[in-house]
Amino acid sequence: MQKNQLNIAVIGAGLTGLTTAYYLKKFGFKVTVFEKNNHAGGVIQTHRKNGFVFESGPNTGSMGQEEAAELFEDLADDCTLEYANKSAEARWIWMDGKWHEMEMGGVKAITTPLFTWHDKFRILGEPFRKPGTDPNETIAEMVRRRMGKSFLRNAIDPFLSGVYAGDPEKLVTRFALPKLYWLEQNYGSFIGGSIKQKKARKKEPPRKANRQVFSVENGLDNLIKALVKNIGEENIKLGCKNLEVKKEGDFEYSLDGESFTHVISAAGSHALPNLFPFLPKEKLQPIQKMKYAKVTQVVLGFNNWKGIPIKSFGGLVPSAEKRDVLGILLPGSFLKNRAPENGALLSVFLGGIKRPEMFEYSDDKIKEIAEREVREMMGLDSFEPDLMEIFRYPHAIPQYSFESEEKVQAISDLETEFKGLTLAGNMRDGIGMADRIKQGRTIANQFAEDYK
Repeated sequence: MQKNQLNIAVIGAGLTGLTTAYYLKKFGFKVTVFEKNNHAGGVIQTHRKNGFVFESGPNTGSMGQEEAAELFEDLADDCTLEYANKSAEARWIWMDGKWHEMEMGGVKAITTPLFTWHDKFRILGEPFRKPGTDPNETIAEMVRRRMGKSFLRNAIDPFLSGVYAGDPEKLVTRFALPKLYWLEQNYGSFIGGSIKQKKARKKEPPRKANRQVFSVENGLDNLIKALVKNIGEENIKLGCKNLEVKKEGDFEYSLDGESFTHVISAAGSHALPNLFPFLPKEKLQPIQKMKYAKVTQVVLGFNNWKGIPIKSFGGLVPSAEKRDVLGILLPGSFLKNRAPENGALLSVFLGGIKRPEMFEYSDDKIKEIAEREVREMMGLDSFEPDLMEIFRYPHAIPQYSFESEEKVQAISDLETEFKGLTLAGNMRDGIGMADRIKQGRTIANQFAEDYK
């Protein structure tokens, strides 16, 4: 089959689907994107109201993949990458009624009350501990084994609340934090492995992936607009409700009255049975086992901030502290033009895998929780925000838990059985924005390799 004989459908106009379609088109393939919503971007949506610029969905990404940096280079004429302001890069952890700065190096790492002295000394022996032997070891098990209980309680648990809204006792390291897992497996140690990697990289050409926190000037939707422009609006079909793919034969699928040789799905695992009724239910079961964290976000804007100084990226809350929030992000502090001068923009996150019931709370109860928690944690005498918006995400973040190995195998088996079908999206290969970009680029690269 020649390149000009291919007709490719991409389901989902989120970051994964749009990145895939962008590079497919760039490589000369015919591609059509189908999106159930009336807008592109998926969960990435930027809002502008009352002098505030804020996001529903992800607020930032981490430039941890070369492909993400390259995408911004490719789209430089249409959107401008923005890195977080270094003057506000401090991270806070809530413990015993106040915020503490998270510091893993220097004097503060020794004096911080976040970790016990026993665990601080224990870290000195981390490079000498044997690597784990269980490929399905949870993050909690790994951290207790290598770093100690206080690191799990006050560093890893809140970190995973911020990334996955998840439970370290259930997230499997190999899938949820693969770079950490392979540091131990390849080098025997987190600390020793990090040092060896840094030395090795000095001998290599400079990397574009710098792990810095990034957004896009004036909102992430400008990245989406840039992708849409370069794909071509005529190649993106919005408002496609009740989509259903039919299997007609090898390399022949029908969708929305059109025939396609290939279908790439970037939809969530929960959508697969209705999208692909021809897929055997028993083979979908391992994929369907994966849970999603339900998250509620409260965006608060203040024209004149009267709380504690907020030169910070934000704060995370260990679940052991028994608060009603996962954390508070401060995008107005580290991104330009997100709030009025002398004002503040806060994103408060609630729920997650440990508190799923909070998703069902009424708006009034959510507002009551936000007021109580923000007043106490952010030092406000009164609570009079100039902006308050509530966003709910029933399938916010997939959880890479004990079913992950079986899930990945099931996806591979289905793709082998049904030629021309690719099951992608955040149910595999990472949940971050850079991960989504990498997956889309990788899929497109494979097509370019297979159909030269």
